[in-house]
Amino acid sequence: MVAFFCGLAARLKHTRAIAAGLLTALFCLTGTVLCLGAEPALAITAPELRGQFAVQEISADMHGLDLKEKEFLKADLQGVDLSDSDLRGAVINTSMLQGADLQRADLGDVVAFASRFDGADLRDARFENAMMMQSRFTDARIDGADFSNAVIDLSQQKALCARADGVNSVTSISTRESLGCR
Repeated sequence: MVAFFCGLAARLKHTRAIAAGLLTALFCLTGTVLCLGAEPALAITAPELRGQFAVQEISADMHGLDLKEKEFLKADLQGVDLSDSDLRGAVINTSMLQGADLQRADLGDVVAFASRFDGADLRDARFENAMMMQSRFTDARIDGADFSNAVIDLSQQKALCARADGVNSVTSISTRESLGCR
């Protein structure tokens, strides 16, 4: 039975903390160490449940805010003014940013998985080292945007290259160059 609980604690990904607590209680009650060398597992919570960095209140005007390392998970940011905001290191997963104003925003090191930037104003924004897999940019305005070292789906990169123009005012990198357009 002890082997069952030790194996269970190792396999239960989402309930590690509970299993570790049960094992600790079992060990304390029996007064013996049953799994030599085993350390209690730490809980791994989904980003949706963490919340400590999540933006609690989204308003139509978030111009110029310091939003470094904030979490926008399944957020409705459609039409929101995020121009000149500092979003470095933010997590913007499965969020809707259609028509959002991100002019001159710093999105360096942002993780934006499966987010929609359709029709967004990304002019002069910086996406250096951003991870933007499965995100869409249909009709987004990208003049002067810097995508240096950003990870973007190949189909989106090609579509962005078709309309890439301008040079970023901060980094002096052309949008075409930053996207690796040929």
